[in-house]
Amino acid sequence: MSKRHHAFARLAAVAGLLFSSAGLAAEDASCGEETPCELKDGEYFIHLPETRQGEEPLGAILFLHGHRGRALNEIRNASFQKMADELGVAFVAVQGVDGTWSFPTAPRNLRDEPAFFDEVLSDLSDRFGIDRKRTMLSGFSSGGFMTWYLACEDSDRFAGYAPIAGAFWQPLPEECPTGAPYLFHVHGTSDTVVPLAGRALGGGRWHQGDVFKSFDVWLRQYGLGETRPQKLTDGGLECERWRPKTGLLELCLHDGGHGVQASWIKRAWQELSEMKGWNGKT
Repeated sequence: MSKRHHAFARLAAVAGLLFSSAGLAAEDASCGEETPCELKDGEYFIHLPETRQGEEPLGAILFLHGHRGRALNEIRNASFQKMADELGVAFVAVQGVDGTWSFPTAPRNLRDEPAFFDEVLSDLSDRFGIDRKRTMLSGFSSGGFMTWYLACEDSDRFAGYAPIAGAFWQPLPEECPTGAPYLFHVHGTSDTVVPLAGRALGGGRWHQGDVFKSFDVWLRQYGLGETRPQKLTDGGLECERWRPKTGLLELCLHDGGHGVQASWIKRAWQELSEMKGWNGKT
């Protein structure tokens, strides 16, 4: 082969590598913001922070919508985007099947949710470099129910959990198979959609669980049933906090109804960051 042919072959090889790299980059950038990241069993949307804080690995807050909700609406939420930018983390809105979540006592079970969330976490790590050790799962209403059950099923899947207006359903689990999670729960005392005492649905076929009895599942399991909680006030939240040997259980109440605020999720991330010793928190 002539020198010219050798040179051409080298150029072709280099070009091939460049096109291959470009293809991978295009694949990595094929989703984000309002373009969903599609997986075998579902999809999610992601908003990346405008700036990353220092050299710390990129963390992520995953959020689960309420009943019949759409993850697209959550990723469009300006307060959630602002929160992620201020914290320097990714905000990930996950889509439920037909707008629902398949926790064990749900009216319909359409997906193996623990396996799906493992799939989501793996994809976030591979595609966006998310540090799986710096993830927090939050959810509102039905998404809050799902958050409770995932925290019970494997408390180590996420570093922390921040459910809002959701707990276990009846029959409540007798215990959870893993250690206590880092869980920061927020609920409104005037909530009539998911009342603190729970309520019957579907003519009594299903029943939302009592929030206090849901906490008792963990408190009994970890020998904290007779322990007085630490009490604290943070803005409009009145909180009670229990400290198992590992993890943390916190119940924060406000006098409002059925709603969610980005500030509650941000607070949970900041508290979790301090407890975990993470840097770069706001």
